[in-house]
Amino acid sequence: MCGIAGELRFDGTAPARATLERMSARLARRGPDGSGFWSDGPVAFGHRRLAIIDLSERSRQPMVDASIGLSLVFNGTIYNYPELRHELIGRGHVFFSDGDTEVILRAYAEWGESCVERLHGMFAFALWDGARLFLARDRLGIKPLYFARTDRFFRFASNTQALLAAGGIDTSLDPVALHHQFMLHASVPAPFTILKGIRKLEQGTTMTIDIGGNGGRTSERRYWTLSGQRPAVAKSEHEWTEAIHAALRVAVKKRIEIADVKVGVLLSGGLDSSLLVALLAEQGVPDLMTFSVGFEDQPEERGNEFEYSDAVADHFGTRHHKYAIPNSEVLRRLPEAVDCMAEPMVSQDVVSFYLLSEQVSRTVKVVQSGQGADEVFAGYSWHAKMAAEQGAYVERLQRHYFDRDHAEFASMLEARYQVGDVTSQLLADKLAEPCADEFIDQLLRAEATLLITDDPVKRVDNMTMAWGLEARVPFLDHHLVELAAQMPPELKLDSGGKHVLKTIARGLLPDSVIDRPKGYFPMPALKYVRGEFLDFMRGILDAEACRQRGIYRRDYVDKLLAEPDKHLTRIQGSKLWHLALLEYWLQRNVDGVR
Repeated sequence: MCGIAGELRFDGTAPARATLERMSARLARRGPDGSGFWSDGPVAFGHRRLAIIDLSERSRQPMVDASIGLSLVFNGTIYNYPELRHELIGRGHVFFSDGDTEVILRAYAEWGESCVERLHGMFAFALWDGARLFLARDRLGIKPLYFARTDRFFRFASNTQALLAAGGIDTSLDPVALHHQFMLHASVPAPFTILKGIRKLEQGTTMTIDIGGNGGRTSERRYWTLSGQRPAVAKSEHEWTEAIHAALRVAVKKRIEIADVKVGVLLSGGLDSSLLVALLAEQGVPDLMTFSVGFEDQPEERGNEFEYSDAVADHFGTRHHKYAIPNSEVLRRLPEAVDCMAEPMVSQDVVSFYLLSEQVSRTVKVVQSGQGADEVFAGYSWHAKMAAEQGAYVERLQRHYFDRDHAEFASMLEARYQVGDVTSQLLADKLAEPCADEFIDQLLRAEATLLITDDPVKRVDNMTMAWGLEARVPFLDHHLVELAAQMPPELKLDSGGKHVLKTIARGLLPDSVIDRPKGYFPMPALKYVRGEFLDFMRGILDAEACRQRGIYRRDYVDKLLAEPDKHLTRIQGSKLWHLALLEYWLQRNVDGVR
C-alpha cells in the first residue's frame, strides 16, 4: 500500500523535481515508511511507501530495471503474486526482490498490457517502458488513480490533493459531477470528479499514452466486465451456499496470508465484519485482533453497536479494542478528516473510519473490512423494495436511492450549475447493459461496477490510508463478486437481504448478530444536526467564501438551516450536511490553489 504520483511532459521539457516533491508531500500519510523519486527524459515518478510485503529495501519504489527498460510505481496488493512469480521464473525471469511490486514489472515484460488480466488483487499503477506510459486500475476500483491533463503535461496521483499541489489545475466545478454528487450521496462515478481539471481512471480499465503521438496519443481499454446471467448448469441453494462459502474462505485467507505484518479486523458488530472474524477463526488464525468505534447517542439513534461487537469478540476470544469517542472530539477532528478526502464525501461513517483508523494504526498496519457485502449480496432495505415494484428500472432507483428529485436539485443550485437529469440517464444506460437476467441482477451489477467505487470503497481507502493503514475488502474479491452476480436473486433478497451470507453465518455466529437489524458505524450528530454541529454548518454556509462561490440558492440554504432535522434524503442522510460538506471541502482543499 502506498501513494503514487508522476508526470509525463509533452512540451519537450523534463518534469521539475520540485513539482514531484510537492505531490509526494501530499501523499506522505499514505506511505509513512519511505519515499522515492525517479526521472528519465519526459517522465518522472514519485512514491510514498507503506511497507507490507517484503519489508526490505529491495522492494522500494519507484522500481526500475534498466536491463528491460521498465520503471514502475504501484499502490495496492496482489494476492496471487506468489503463483505469478513462480510462473514467471519458469519462463526465465530473474527476480531481485520478494514482493508483489516486481511481479507486476515482470508480468508486463512477459505479457504486455494484458498482464492486468492475470492480477488478482487491488491495484493502481503506472509503468514507463521508454516510449509509453501505461496506467491500470483494479476491477472494482478499490485503489484510486486520479489524473490531470493539459497540452503540456499529463499528471497522475493517488489523491486530488497531490494534483492540486502540483499547480496548473482547472478548479472550476463540473456541473455534471455536481448532479451526481447531490443525487448519489456524493458518489461521482469515473471519469468525473467535482473539479473540471481532475479526472479519474475508471475501474477495470487501463490507459496508454504514447509520446510518439501529437501531444500524447491516448487509448483506454476496459479489461473486465461483470455478467449477471445464470450459469448454464443450474445449482441448488445448497450448492450456491457451499460455493459462496468456499469463495469467501479463499478471499479471507488470501488477505490474511499475503502480508509480512500483523492483520486485524474492523468489527462493527454487523453481519459482514462479524462473518470475517468467524471465517478467520474457522481457519484457525491465531491471536485475532478486532477493533470497534462508537459515538454519543442522539434521542433518535444510538451512537454505538458495542453490544454486538462485544458479543462477537467474546464468542471468538479475539484481542478486542473498542473506542468511544465524544461528539466534542468528532467536531474538533472533523477538519482533519475533510482534508484527507480525495473528493467530498458525505457518509456519516467517513469520520468514524478516520478516527477509528487513527487508533487501529497504533497496533496493526493491515485490517480486513466488510465493505461491499451489502452491494454484492443485496443487504440494503431498498433492494427488496425496488425488486418488488413495477415500472421503469431507473424510476425505481429515483424513488428509493436518489437523494432528491431533479426538480429539487434545480431549486437548490444557481443557474450556471444547472444541467439536465444526467444521473438518471447514466443509471438508465448502466441498467440497460446486456448480460444480466433480471432487474435485481442489473441493479447489483450497477452498484458493484459503478456506484460502490465512489462511495464506501473510496471512503475506506481514504480514511484508513490517512493513517498509513491498509484496508482489505474480501467481499470485493473479484472471483467472489463474479460468482455472486450469477446467483439467483432470491438467495440474496430472502431473509431480509444477504440470505446466503446469513445461511453461512448460522452456526458460526451468535444468532443475535445474524438476526439483528442492519447496522453500520453510526455517527448520529451528522444526521440529526443540532447544537454545535448546526452552528458549525451554519458558519460554513454563511461564510463569505460560500456566498462568493455562489453554488447554492440562498432560499434553499435558509430553508435547511431553519429545520435541519426535517430534511433527510431517502436513505436518511442530512441534506444540510450534504451542502455544508461540499462547501467545506472546497474551502479546505481548493481555495487558494491555482
